[in-house]
Amino acid sequence: MQALPRELALRIALATRILPGIDIPRLLEILHERLGSPLDDEKLKAITVTNLKTGLGSLDGEEDGEDIGIGLANIKLAVRYLWGEEAEDEDLPEILPYKEGDMPDSIRVAIGSNSGALINGHFGSCIRFLVYQLSREDYRLVDIRSTIEADSAEDRNLFRANLIKDCHVMFVQSIGGPAAAKVIRADIYPIKVPDVTEAITQLLEFQAVFDAPPPWMAKALGRSAEERVRFSHDEMV
Repeated sequence: MQALPRELALRIALATRILPGIDIPRLLEILHERLGSPLDDEKLKAITVTNLKTGLGSLDGEEDGEDIGIGLANIKLAVRYLWGEEAEDEDLPEILPYKEGDMPDSIRVAIGSNSGALINGHFGSCIRFLVYQLSREDYRLVDIRSTIEADSAEDRNLFRANLIKDCHVMFVQSIGGPAAAKVIRADIYPIKVPDVTEAITQLLEFQAVFDAPPPWMAKALGRSAEERVRFSHDEMV
């Protein structure tokens, strides 16, 4: 098979990152089948959501058809990557100014995301982490961190864990056991949110945990050991 130009290969690699269960060889197979060979810029820009969805396993290729386990939002984003539009995401939330001490009694939360302000990323393949500072009464987006360099790291999961090692909690759609172990060793508490969810919706829901924080969260909030014991006791009563 003829080698692809670097720019086209990058577009295809980016598309696979947000298509769970689809690796580069499988996506290449689908693209050759749907678009013909050899692949070039013009052919990649001709791919449609329906065409890609059909190739990925849909019976009818309709956008409102059956769920094929990937999600229409991810397929649409993959098509944008194949078109070469991966640099832009008009729905990204705005990073707000923040300095340490601005939000007392707060924790830092990482959200695995592929588009906008959504929890719609798997730990090992999400294209970015949205990083929020969260207190009982407030939240603030303080950073957006691309995971593009993880692909060239010797240990991709460790690279991703280190990328958010200043966070206390992480929300992702899914994460495997070995990866979760590395996240936990980095003192980050992983939480799976299988359904695509607005980041703000999840943050507002999580704020209720501040009323009776579990020991790991009380520690992150700087509570004394005595207070953490009291919280644990209260939870058992």
